[in-house]
Parts: sequence; structure tokens; C-alpha cells
Amino acid sequence: MLALDQYRPLGRSGLRVSPLSLGTMTFGSDWGWGADADEARRIFDLYVDRGGNLIDTAVNYTDGTAERMVGAFVKGRRERIVLATKFTMARDPGNPNSGGNHRLNLVRSVEQSLRQLDTDRIDLLYLHGWDGTTAPEEVMRGLDDLVRQGKVVYLGICNTPAWRVAQMQTLAEWRGWAPLVALQIEYSLVQRTVEHELLPMARAMGLGVLPWSPLGGGVLSGKYGRADVAHSDGPEVAASRKGVIAATGHMTEAALALAEIVRGVAAECGATPAQVALAWTLLHPAVAAPIVGARTLAQAEENLGALDVALSPDQRARLDAASAPNPIFPAAFLDRPMVRQLIFGGARVAGAA
Repeated sequence: MLALDQYRPLGRSGLRVSPLSLGTMTFGSDWGWGADADEARRIFDLYVDRGGNLIDTAVNYTDGTAERMVGAFVKGRRERIVLATKFTMARDPGNPNSGGNHRLNLVRSVEQSLRQLDTDRIDLLYLHGWDGTTAPEEVMRGLDDLVRQGKVVYLGICNTPAWRVAQMQTLAEWRGWAPLVALQIEYSLVQRTVEHELLPMARAMGLGVLPWSPLGGGVLSGKYGRADVAHSDGPEVAASRKGVIAATGHMTEAALALAEIVRGVAAECGATPAQVALAWTLLHPAVAAPIVGARTLAQAEENLGALDVALSPDQRARLDAASAPNPIFPAAFLDRPMVRQLIFGGARVAGAA
């Protein structure tokens, strides 16, 4: 059993955060499916009044509305809140420099976030997604400059290959730049491929993991059925929540079958499927705080109830078995009995993994 006010360190930093982070991509109806200002305020107040302190947003969420709402909501309690936002995503269609990881967009985005949030600093700034073009040195030096200027306190990264994150973290250590302390990645029972590289890397390099979409976009909540199976490859932000899930690739037969298993475990626990799915993500030792979003107060209440769910070893094993990702090279090779025999000569070696 956990509580929002049972704080834990974020990676190797000394920053203390709640075991669930409040996501705000649903704050604002600009994209067609979010919460209005009054409902968003009720969700925010519920989270903070129970001791939650980690608010997650981004410069582009609902075209800036989310940050403006958060900036208004934190008035009078700013110093109790760890305010996290992100840069990378383009905000000016057709302008190639309005997005990306380069220093120009970094500086413009941070200045815009500071205005929208109406604050003098960003407590945790994430690179939102690797753009494939900006040099790692440019990114890490630019981020370090913002830390030294006092505009940013801690640094994180999202949606970037493990080898690239490791390279950037090593650059920071070698050159005395501010290190990364947080890794935000998709992680849930329907997206476990991050266990191959990203989660082990995070543990080894001191990054606290904050899973986004821990409910698989909502599929694991149990509210969708076979008739909802769909896929979308369009570039536009979908105008419905179901469309967003389809765009992530999770509205599949396999995901819905897994959701049925989650539903069965939830019935045994006296919990909801969403609570079970969230409770499962909290069990991984690298996870600091799954990010939970909600469009209604009732959804927020349900999500926070995940902290009361205790999965038995058998229940966890069933969920693990049903969702296990296929092994990949080199682990698939190195874990073969013959190869381990060749490496260790048949001896038992503590800590070999």
C-alpha cells in the first residue's frame, strides 16, 4: 500500500516526488477531448490536496492551454509543486525550426513555457522526443546552460533510444554538465519492450522512470471491446480519445485479450482494471512515478486508488506471463543454456544477468 505523500527520490537526484505524477495532456478541450477549466481544476486540487507534488505538462499540450491552466492552479502553492514540462514538439506548422532538439527551439520553448506557466523556473525539463538530427553535445550543453542560468533545475528525457540516452548521460558526466535524472517512456502491460534496454539503462545510469500511458492509452481500463479494434497512421492529432489510442497502435485484438486478463485479476482484488494496470507498473524497481491523466474527477479518483492495490505473487506472475515481450538479441542469445555454460563453465555466478 502506498500514499501520494509517501515520497521517493527521483533517480540519483535528491528530489522527492509522489509515487504517481499528474499528467495534464487532458487539460483543455483544444484538441477535442480534454477537460474544461473547472473540471481540470477539480482534478488538480484532488491530486495536490492528497499530497501529490509532481505535475507533468508540455509546452505544446492543448496548444499551450494545459500550461496556462497549470500556471493558474499552482498560484499560492508553487513551492509545494515539482513542475515538469517538455520541449521538442513543433508549434508553428510549416516552420522547421519551431520544433526539434536544437538550441534555438530549446530556448524559445523554455521562454514560452515560463510565460505560459507564469513562473520563474522549471523544476524538471524534459527533451520530449529525439529528433534524429541535433548533435548530443548541442543538446546537453544547451540544457546545462539553462540550469546554470537558473531557468531550469533538473533535466529529463523522453522517447529516445537507450544508446543515445547513455551517450548523452556520459557526455554530461565527462564534461561536468548537469546530468539527466529522469526518463519518461511508454510502459504498461501492453508495451513492455522497454524492458529490453531502456529500463536496465535507467537503473544503471541513475534515471528515475516515469511511465506514460500506463493504461495502454485506456485499453487496459476495460472500456473497449472487439468492435473498437482500429489502427490509424494519420499525422493529425485525433479528435477523439479512441482515435488517439488507435494512432498509438494499441487498439488491437491482442491488447484487448490482455485487458480481459487484467479484468479478471481486478475482480479478484476488488479493484478496477485501471487500478490493477497502474499497480503493476509500480512494481518495477526502476519506476519512480507513473503518469496518470484524467478527463473527469471520477477518473482521477479511480487512478489514485491504484495506490491501495496489492497484487499477490500469483496475480503478478499471471500478468507477467500474459504480457511478456519476445526476447531480442543479444539477450535471447546470451540467455541460452549452452551459451551460459560456455561463459561461466557451468559454475554458479552470483549477480550474473
